[in-house]
Formats: sequence, C-alpha cells, structure tokens
Amino acid sequence: MTAHHEGSGPASPPSPAGMPATISAGDSARRSRVLMKGNEAIAEAAIQAGCDAYFGYPITPQAELLEWMARRMPELGRVFVQAESELGAINMALGAAATGARVMVSSSSPGISLMAEAMSYMAGSGTPMVLVNVMRAGPGLGGIGPSQSDYFQATKGHGHGDYRVPVLAPASIDEAVELVATAFELAEKYRTPVMLVADGILGQAMEPVSLRFRTPERRTGDWALTGAAGRPPRIVKSIDLVPEVLERRNLDLQRKYREIRRHEVRWDEWQLEDAEYAIVAYGTAARVARSAVARARERGIKVGLFRPVTLWPFPERELARVSQHVHGILTVELSSGQMVEDVRLAVEGRCPVAFHGRMGGLVPTPDEVLGALKALRGKVQRAAADPALHHDGGRS
Repeated sequence: MTAHHEGSGPASPPSPAGMPATISAGDSARRSRVLMKGNEAIAEAAIQAGCDAYFGYPITPQAELLEWMARRMPELGRVFVQAESELGAINMALGAAATGARVMVSSSSPGISLMAEAMSYMAGSGTPMVLVNVMRAGPGLGGIGPSQSDYFQATKGHGHGDYRVPVLAPASIDEAVELVATAFELAEKYRTPVMLVADGILGQAMEPVSLRFRTPERRTGDWALTGAAGRPPRIVKSIDLVPEVLERRNLDLQRKYREIRRHEVRWDEWQLEDAEYAIVAYGTAARVARSAVARARERGIKVGLFRPVTLWPFPERELARVSQHVHGILTVELSSGQMVEDVRLAVEGRCPVAFHGRMGGLVPTPDEVLGALKALRGKVQRAAADPALHHDGGRS
C-alpha cells in the first residue's frame, strides 16, 4: 500500500536511544527488525517520541502497554503513575499536560468512556495529550475480544461539547509505532488531544517491528504553566461564563478543526487503479479485507482496498473520488456498522454501499468478506440488467 496524507512528510527518524535490554542498541545495529507485541511497541514508541509522563489504570487488552511503561519510564527518570482509576489517570494527565509536558494515557473501551469528561476539558482548554484506546468488545463490560465498536465514540466527539480530536488508526504494529510519534506531533501542533485507536488483535499480536523510532521536535508555546516568575500568570481553562466569550472560544476551535481537515487527512490505497469495486476498512479489518481482495482478484473480480488512516478527519474527498470510478463499495468492520455511515456520506449515492461486520470479539474471515463482495456484485449486475430495479444504496 502507498500511504497518502495532506500534510508535509515526517522528518527522518533518529537512531533509537535508551533502548530496553530486550531491544538493545546493539541489536538495532545488527538487525533492522525485532519481534514485539503491539502494546509494547506502542509504549516504546511513545518513550522514544519523548513522552515525559504516562498515567494509566490496568484493563485488558491494553495491560501490557501499562506494564511496559511501568518498567521503562522510571528507568529513564520519567513519570509513571498507575492511578486509582481511569478518572484519576486522565485528570492527572490534564494537569501534567497543562505544564507543557509530553503526556500519554492508555486504556480500553470502558476505561475510555470514563475519561470522556476530561477529554472535553482538554479540547476546550487547548491542552495537548495522546490517548491510546486498544478496543475491546462491548457494550458495557462486554469481553476482551477485538472490536472496532468505539468508532462513534472516537470520531463523533467522545465527550460533551462541539469538539473533535484527530483519530489515527494503524493497521500493523509497524504503522502503530510510526503513528505514535505523529500523534504527539499533531497534539502539540494544534494544541489538542489526539486518539490512537487499535483493536485487541493489534495490541496482543506480535510482529517484526522496524526499529525506526522518531522524536518529534517540541513546540514550546506561551500557554504552558511553567511558573510565572518574571512574567504575567497564565491560565489553562475550559470555562467561560460570558456567552459571547464562550462563543468566540468555540469559533476558534472550529477554525482549528477546519485547518486539521485541510492538512491532516491520511489514507492508503491498494489495487484501486483498475478496480470495479472497492472495499473500505481500517485496522485489523483492513488486513482481512486485503486478503479478500487478493482472493477476489484470483477469481477475476477487479477490486481494491481503500483504508482510512485518519478516522477523523475522515478522507471523504478521496473516497468520493474513488466512488466515481467503481460500481459498488463494501465496508468491512469489527462492529455493527459505524464507519459505514461516514462512507455513505462521502459517497453521496454515487454507487451502492454495502456492509459486512462481526461483533462480540469475532473477526470476519477473508471468505466471508469475499462472499459479501460477491453479493454486492450480484445486486449491481441485476440492477444493471433490469433498469426498473432501484437499489437501496446497497444496504445489507
């Protein structure tokens, strides 16, 4: 796949430093890839990106991320706190990030729900922070199986108020390592929380990881609470009781979100050049879909894969372009169908949009996806043969 985005390219990654014993600098010199678990790779990527402080609370399937930080952060003289709850963790993060520290928090679905209020406070006060959600199946406590059922939560605001946060969705552990640095970069560039979402498979799986970590340049602003000696005091807040003042704050936020939409859209395409059909998927679902694309191609079905890397801002213009050249689109998710709503909004009826998903911690197989693709193809062909038939937008 070829990654695309509307911002400038990342800086060249520096050589990793301060590696743990399990990933020594000597190993890095001898070989370029090391087998790592997803949660641990994400944690080490945050450390190499310059994370100053981490706050968390144990919950599966992200517990190894917290465990890795518990060992590594004190080794480096940095802050690690296992809080008494998710509420404690996210509010500690709010305080630390308000000082200009580079801060990360991680949890899984129910824990992320508990953090919603503080996320809104961070968005309203312009406090940068990275939040990792290794999603599990829901609703409620649900189960620890992999899921993508937090798409609405991540992309539609998470907490209360008119705010959005950039949401990054890696499809491999290697890409997760890369996007952790990008998340810190975006958080500081736009003074906003940034979410990185992965399902339980990505957190628990082990893959060869390229030891190409990146430490983004720090953006020191005149907003951080660093002590007021020799200068006027600063305030980091999200409250304005005068309606006109609060509206101006909200208008400023909306201008920032438009800027993010213009410059930070990221997506991947694979075998779409001659495709007659497209599959849209992210994360683990995209890996399943890629296998389905290969099998469909073996059977003479010209199909390609469109993978959003930023779930917000969603690559709507890019998907709209694809929809102009295909007969139909199949959206594949580990949910009851959430991203499919954004797909349909982007397509605007140019072609049918079908959906296939599994819930409860189950993952669709490539053959299931191929079957759903064939069903969509059959509908399109029947509609083309009989103009009297009116498709329903391909909903299934």
